[in-house]
Amino acid sequence: MIVLNNISFDYGGRYLYRDTSWHIKPNEHIGLIGANGTGKSTLLRVITGEYSLSGGEITGRRNLAIGFLNQDLLSYESENNILHVAMEAFEKENALHDEIEEILKKLETDHSEEILHRLHDLQTEYEHLDGYNIQYKAEEILEGLGFTTKDLQRPLKEFSGGWRMRVMLAKILLKKPDLLLLDEPTNHLDLPSIQWLEEYLKNYEGAFIIVSHDRYFLDKTIDITAEIANEKITLYPGNYSFFLEEKAQRQELQHAQFKNQQKYFSEQQKLIDRFRAKASKAKMAQSRMKMLERVERIDDVESDAPTVRIKFDVGHQPGKVLYKMKNVSKSYPDIKILDHTSFSINRGDKIGFIGANGKGKSTLLRIINGSETFTGQKIDGHNVVPSFYAQHQLESLGLDNTLLEELQKHAPEEKDSTFRALLGAFLFRGDDVFKKVKVLSGGEKARVALAKTILTKANFLLLDEPTNHLDMKTVNILIDVMQEYEGSYVVVSHDRYFVSEIANKIWFIENYQLKEYPGTYDEYEAWRLRLKNEKKNIPASKPVVEVKEEKNDLQKQREQSKEKQKQLNQLNKQIENLEKELKKLIGDKERIMAELNELSLTTQTDKIKSTQIKFNDIEKLEQQLREQCDALLLQQMEMEEGN
Repeated sequence: MIVLNNISFDYGGRYLYRDTSWHIKPNEHIGLIGANGTGKSTLLRVITGEYSLSGGEITGRRNLAIGFLNQDLLSYESENNILHVAMEAFEKENALHDEIEEILKKLETDHSEEILHRLHDLQTEYEHLDGYNIQYKAEEILEGLGFTTKDLQRPLKEFSGGWRMRVMLAKILLKKPDLLLLDEPTNHLDLPSIQWLEEYLKNYEGAFIIVSHDRYFLDKTIDITAEIANEKITLYPGNYSFFLEEKAQRQELQHAQFKNQQKYFSEQQKLIDRFRAKASKAKMAQSRMKMLERVERIDDVESDAPTVRIKFDVGHQPGKVLYKMKNVSKSYPDIKILDHTSFSINRGDKIGFIGANGKGKSTLLRIINGSETFTGQKIDGHNVVPSFYAQHQLESLGLDNTLLEELQKHAPEEKDSTFRALLGAFLFRGDDVFKKVKVLSGGEKARVALAKTILTKANFLLLDEPTNHLDMKTVNILIDVMQEYEGSYVVVSHDRYFVSEIANKIWFIENYQLKEYPGTYDEYEAWRLRLKNEKKNIPASKPVVEVKEEKNDLQKQREQSKEKQKQLNQLNKQIENLEKELKKLIGDKERIMAELNELSLTTQTDKIKSTQIKFNDIEKLEQQLREQCDALLLQQMEMEEGN
C-alpha cells in the first residue's frame, strides 16, 4: 500500500530516521511507539507528505485516502452543530443530497422525462452509497464517543477543546479512509469512550497507525508494533505486550552477540599487537586490522528501565481513618453530581477512581481536598497531611524559574543533590535542570509538578490525571514511585494499565452515589463483565469460554514466539560452533604462516610447496566457513525482522 524506501529525515542535522524502510500493507493495524523525541508524530506527517524527506522516497500515496487525527484539528471552527460537522465526512453523499433537493424543487413546476430520469439516477446512486443512513451512522459514532443525543444539536463552538477533538475523530472515522493515522487518540477521551473506540478499531476494515501511550488501548487494537529507535523503524508481529516480550528476547540475544564480538575483537587485537611487534608479520597485522575495520559493530543494549529509584518519604503516620464523609451532595445549576452519598478513606487505601467525564470525579477530589463547597459532613482524621495534584498546577509553575529554582523554592530545606536526583529520575539530566520552566512542553511541566508533589512528604495524595502528557517510560517511573509510597491516595485516571498497577480499591460514581469495589482494576473488570453477562441472561460458563479463547490467542502468540526463539537459539548455536571452528582454523593458519616464514629462510623447496598447499587448503576452508556463517547470520536477521 505505502512503501517507505530507505528514508531519512533530519532537523538541522539531527536525524530522526536514517536509511530506514517500512512497507505498510492493507488492513494492518499498527501501533507506532518510541521514546519522546524519536519522531513518532513527525513520521505520521512524513507519511501524509506534509514534511519532506532528507533522503529516500515514499511510494503508494497516490489515490490513497488518508485520514489524519492530530492536535492541529483543535483550531477547527464552525458555527454548525456537531452532527452537521461530523456529517461533513460524507462529501459525495451530501453533494448528491443537495442535488436531489434542487431537483425536487424543480419538479414543482417541471415534470419533464429528463428531470424524472435525472432524479431516479441520483436517488439510485444515493441509495447505493447508503446515503439514507448517514445521519444514523454519524449519531452512532458521536454517541459512542460520549455525546448525548441532546448534545448533537449544539454548535461546535460551545464545546471545549477535548470535546471538539472527539467531533474531529468522529468525522475522520466516518470517512473510512484506506489508512487512518491517529496521533494520541485517547488523550481527550474518558474510559467509556476509549473502550468504545477499541471495539470500533478492532473491526476496522482499513489500515491504521496509532501513536499512543495507553498500553491497554494498544494491546486491544493492534496486531503489529513498529518501534522507532536508533534512527531505525523495527517491526514486531504482535501487540504491545508481545513487543515487550519479543524485544526482551532480542535484547538478550543482542547483548550475547555484543559480548561475543567484543571478546573476538579483544582476541584479534592481541594477535595484531603480537604480529605488529615483528617486522616479518607487519603485513599480516595490517591485513587483520583492515578485516576488523570491515566488521559491522554490534551495539550493546540500552535499557529502558528507570535508572534511579525515588524514595517518596512520608513525614508522619496518620490515624486509622483519614476521612469520613457523610451524606455528601453536590449539584451545579444544570447537573446533579452526588446525592447523599457516604464513604470513608482508611490508612493503606490505594484507590483508583475511574469513570466517564462529567460524572464528578475531579469535583469529589476537590471536595475531599476542601477546595469545593458541598452539603454534608466531612470528618478529618488524625495527623493527615494531604497533597493535591491536578492539571491546573502546571499553570502555577514559575515560568521564569529554572527547574532547580522551582524545586528550591518549594522545599528550601532540601539539598540540591536531592533535587538533582529527583529531576534525574524524571528524565531531566545534566544541564536540563537549568532550563526555564517556560520552555518546557506539557509533559515536561507535568513531570516537574509531580516532582514537587513528591517533595511535600504528604501521607495522603489526591492525584487528578497524573499520567496526562507522560510517555510510557515516565508512567513506569511514576508506577514505581506509587508502589513504594507508604501513604494512602486517591488517583483519578483513564490509564487502565497505570490503575491496574497501583490500586487496591476501585471507586466509580453510579446513580449519584460513590461506589467502591474492594480489589484491583483487573478484578473489578472481571466482576463488571460478570454483572453485564448476568443482565443479558448469558450462562455463567460463557464468559469463562470467552476469556479462555482470549488466552488461547495469547497462548498461541506466545507459542509462536517460543518456537521462533527456539529456532533463533539453534541458529545462534550453529553460528557459535562455526565461529569456534573459524577460530581454530585461524590458529592453524597462523601456525602454518609462521612455519612458511621460517621455511622461506631455507632451501627446503619440497617442504615449502607442501606447506603452501596446506595453507591454501585452510584458506579455502576458512572462506567456506565464513560463507556458511554469513548465510546463517542473514537467516537470523531475517527471522528477527519478521520476514
